[in-house]
Amino acid sequence: MVYVTLAFATYRALLFLWAQRPDPVTTVVVVVGLALGMGYASYRIGTARIRYALDAVELPPGEMPGLYRRIDTLSARIGVETPRLMVASLPGPNALALGGARDGDVVIDGSLFRLLTAAELEAIIAHELAHLKGRDSLVKTLGYSLVRTATGLVWFVLLPVALLVGGVARAVALLRDDDPVAVRRTIRTADTAVTGLVVVCLFLLTAVVQAYSRRREYAADERAARLTDPLALARALEKIERATTPGGLLSTLVIHGDEEGPLIDLLASHPPMAERVERLRRTATERRRD
Repeated sequence: MVYVTLAFATYRALLFLWAQRPDPVTTVVVVVGLALGMGYASYRIGTARIRYALDAVELPPGEMPGLYRRIDTLSARIGVETPRLMVASLPGPNALALGGARDGDVVIDGSLFRLLTAAELEAIIAHELAHLKGRDSLVKTLGYSLVRTATGLVWFVLLPVALLVGGVARAVALLRDDDPVAVRRTIRTADTAVTGLVVVCLFLLTAVVQAYSRRREYAADERAARLTDPLALARALEKIERATTPGGLLSTLVIHGDEEGPLIDLLASHPPMAERVERLRRTATERRRD
């Protein structure tokens, strides 16, 4: 009886919301607006949290004036404000961009200054500047917010079905004096079916967001290759791949992509490193031919 009551109450709540609904366009605008607003708040809080957790130190321009002059030139050509160049101790030799075109930071692990040549470091910084230009971290965070909102709506719509099935199964079992174990199994089956549909929805939407993320990595590579030596960027990526262990707080922000497997490839935020390097080598070859 409790399950039926909950299912009926949820169903009535849905009917009430449906009766009070504005026109479909307004409804979509409000829902998407709320999702984007929450996503933007999450982005601001998350960025501040990462900046605090990194404990990065700004590299004074006087220590590397040549590098700063080159960053100024690259920033102007890409169309962003010159970012702060921060040095931190990351989980491995890596780099990442925080913020956007006007309030960005480029964070570099200190070991990159020893690992990379000047041309390779410049190419990596150009890659991160391209991410700042596209505000890629913001767009991806907003995408995740929309995914969570859509998944929550699917779960809310399916909740009455799960409650009703569970309630009916329990009521029928009590009337027939069935085995309690079988009753619980039926209820779990209903819960599993609803959960499975929600998980499938979450998986598909997440795959779309991650596909966008991989496209933005290729786009950042291409923009950096237009402004710097593509072979230098390819060499830098190879060196970083050999020295980096993905994982932890920065796993979706840093440059890596050495995971294997079709499912992992589908949900990876970065393309396979071998493909990125091969594309850059093709770009260099085409540039020589031109």
